[in-house]
Amino acid sequence: MLDRLELIKKRYDELTKMIGDPEVVQDVDRYTKVLKERSELESIALKYDEYKRVIDDIDAANELLDETDDVDYKNMLKSEIEQLKSDKQRLEGEIRLLLLPKDPNDEKNVIMEIRAGAGGDEAALFAADLYRMYVMYAESKGWKIDIMNSNDTDIGGYKEIVFMVVGKGAYSRLKYESGVHRVQRVPATEAGGRIHTSTATVAVLPEAEEVEVEINPNDIRVDVFRSSGHGGQSVNTTDSAVRITHIPTGIVVTCQDEKSQLKNKEKALKVLRARLYEKAQREKEEQLASERRSMVGTGDRSERIRTYNFPQGRVTDHRINLTLYRLQSVLDGDLDELIDALIAEDQKRKVNSSQGD
Repeated sequence: MLDRLELIKKRYDELTKMIGDPEVVQDVDRYTKVLKERSELESIALKYDEYKRVIDDIDAANELLDETDDVDYKNMLKSEIEQLKSDKQRLEGEIRLLLLPKDPNDEKNVIMEIRAGAGGDEAALFAADLYRMYVMYAESKGWKIDIMNSNDTDIGGYKEIVFMVVGKGAYSRLKYESGVHRVQRVPATEAGGRIHTSTATVAVLPEAEEVEVEINPNDIRVDVFRSSGHGGQSVNTTDSAVRITHIPTGIVVTCQDEKSQLKNKEKALKVLRARLYEKAQREKEEQLASERRSMVGTGDRSERIRTYNFPQGRVTDHRINLTLYRLQSVLDGDLDELIDALIAEDQKRKVNSSQGD
């Protein structure tokens, strides 16, 4: 680890000098790249400087300890050394986290898909609750929501809703939400007061740029039709809804929320691109089974990740065995405690995995 840190510090110092080089400054592209690389290395380089200072202080305190016969001074130095060793251990942990490979998708926008699962109308209502939860969470982060497609029910639920979350770092926070969410409550439609269990599936896809996923026009079939509302009722008098079928994979994407056929097609292509990108990622990750096992959950849509229990007012995340007794605030978008705990556990597992390599 120390050899790697020395190389990073050396490169950081080189980049710092380059920023003041007039030849570099005049070349806008090169200057931008230098600034970007330096920014990526800065937190590690500064943390390593702090680590080296602590090591030096420990060595200096040990030398003084060997040279003095004063009992009180010795005790003071021993206490200082213990504190410095604690700081050293803490910094080592922080540095290991900083050295973990960055997820290249973390800063990307997100396409989220919520689908009602088992439970009929109640599952559709739960899907709507989840959508509202993510909208409120996005608002708390200053992110924007753009609905790509929705299929709602007469009683205010969603059989399916697909939407984009636009904001810096959206994927880094929301990627842990993929999987099956389960609700336990008395449905509004239940006259007998019995508790029902229903589910909804959440998929979180990083937005893929055109340069990352190239779609051959010959590989897709585009169908247009009139968008519809509840029960198939037509809500648009023109053929504005778009269905795109990716022939090689069989992936089908439908978008009908915009009145413009062109806008619906653009949105459908974004969703298709994200699904193809995710598919390629999954195929790559299947070859790295050990890395998948080190993650908090697999992101598999069939994995039950969380239960929302209304009678007990609790939310339980099964991946990290965390239970919070503040169900309503979570459904109102207060997700940070859950997500922070998932990130911490994910980082812990990755550090342990990297130490074992």
